Amino acid sequence: MNLSSNFTKLISSISIFVFYAASFVALTFAIKKIEISVAFAVWSGVGTALIALIGILYFKEAATMLKIASIFLIIAGVVGLKVSSNT
Repeated sequence: MNLSSNFTKLISSISIFVFYAASFVALTFAIKKIEISVAFAVWSGVGTALIALIGILYFKEAATMLKIASIFLIIAGVVGLKVSSNT
């Protein structure tokens, strides 16, 4: 929402809703293929990690060791859930 300036910029504001809707569509397709608990964990975990990375790379937010380690822990947790659902 930083880029939309509180929804005053039309293209950025529309993009927010389009990508948010697309993420729900992707989640719906994922639920058809894998367990809902894993699908939701992947959807929320990867989304959180990507937003944190975008904040660091695009918005020049601080890239502290704790933040980077936390992103890796999120990714490790998502991978662990996916691996455990295959057994």
